[in-house]
Amino acid sequence: MSAQRINPVHLIADAAKRAMMDYLVMNELLRKTLEDFSQVEISSERKEVLKPLIEYVQGKVDNKEEVRLNFICTHNSRRSQLAQVWAQVSSIFFGLDTRCFSGGVEVTAFNERAVRSLIKSGFVVDHTEGSNPEYRLNYGGEHPIIAFSKEYDHPHNQGGKYAAVMTCTHADENCPHIPDAEQRISVRYEDPKAYDDTPDEVMAYDSRSAQIGSEMFYVFSQISRNE
Repeated sequence: MSAQRINPVHLIADAAKRAMMDYLVMNELLRKTLEDFSQVEISSERKEVLKPLIEYVQGKVDNKEEVRLNFICTHNSRRSQLAQVWAQVSSIFFGLDTRCFSGGVEVTAFNERAVRSLIKSGFVVDHTEGSNPEYRLNYGGEHPIIAFSKEYDHPHNQGGKYAAVMTCTHADENCPHIPDAEQRISVRYEDPKAYDDTPDEVMAYDSRSAQIGSEMFYVFSQISRNE
């Protein structure tokens, strides 16, 4: 008996159904955070910055291909991690099958200040021990988001071509070539690290997380499913 051929279109459809199921069980606080993001007005300047990312995702959806986004910043500790998490959850909110991950050019750790901001937004978090813990961010779905500091070409990030989304100036200017990236997109954010150990630390991290979250939510809100 010959093996049954698997239709990749059916695989994408099944993955979209799983994403929708994950949305349905998303915890209430996190869903409220995302609904708050939907009320944020994105400036015309930032919409122009986000336009190439929207077009990349839409093109993949139109061609019924897997969407893979690698968010890259120098240390993979703050902005790129926040972008990975919020892009992943936003795609789930809209029922889109998307694989989001992140990396850097140096290995440090997912900064605990950024993690605390995500906890306040509704994620339930546990982690391993060590200098570079592996965080499991549970949002209510079957599979938690895995986050830890790593280089952009770490095995965790491999599996096919992706868009390299550059979230900081240093990495954008000092990584002229990224293997496996079929498109390079610059979406830069200011680093909340500048406020570490100051009275404005919490506000800075919460504000940056909210900015990244609302912009990733906007990106996926613009995608047509074309079903």
